[in-house]
Amino acid sequence: MLSLPEIIERPAQAYAFVRFTVPMDQMQRPANEGFPQVFDYVAKHGLKPIGAAFYNYRRIDMADTLDVEAGIALEHAGPEEGNVKIGTLPAGRFVTLTWNGHPDHLMTVTGMLIGWLKLAEMPLDMVEAADGDHFACRLELYESDPAEVPNLDEWVTTLAFKLAD
Repeated sequence: MLSLPEIIERPAQAYAFVRFTVPMDQMQRPANEGFPQVFDYVAKHGLKPIGAAFYNYRRIDMADTLDVEAGIALEHAGPEEGNVKIGTLPAGRFVTLTWNGHPDHLMTVTGMLIGWLKLAEMPLDMVEAADGDHFACRLELYESDPAEVPNLDEWVTTLAFKLAD
């Protein structure tokens, strides 16, 4: 099931993340390595997460590699430590869409959202470059906890892409 796109205002938010540069066929690496590091860091420092864990796609070159952050928004930032970095998700207008279903279909869902944005003439906050598209903030929020919802066909994922000002 797919929701209709919606335009929302998001406030700036501190977040903890681990950055990876990976080819598309290695997208499990940020999940398997990054999220455990982020969750351990949050627990160690007694920080309070705000919302779901996410991927933040910073650069995408589908023919080569992606720069992706495995992260989570925080009530308050803590110190950087090891691979875990601290940043601020930008405030602004975002387009959101929610997908209920298997994560394997997210590429198609994302393509549909990008097509809708083009038809609506609503550009993303991004820069096209020789090494790919660089995004101010392009989130894939994983609303479902795999421990609570083991069936991937029942997962809920929200896309939230920052629009150009």
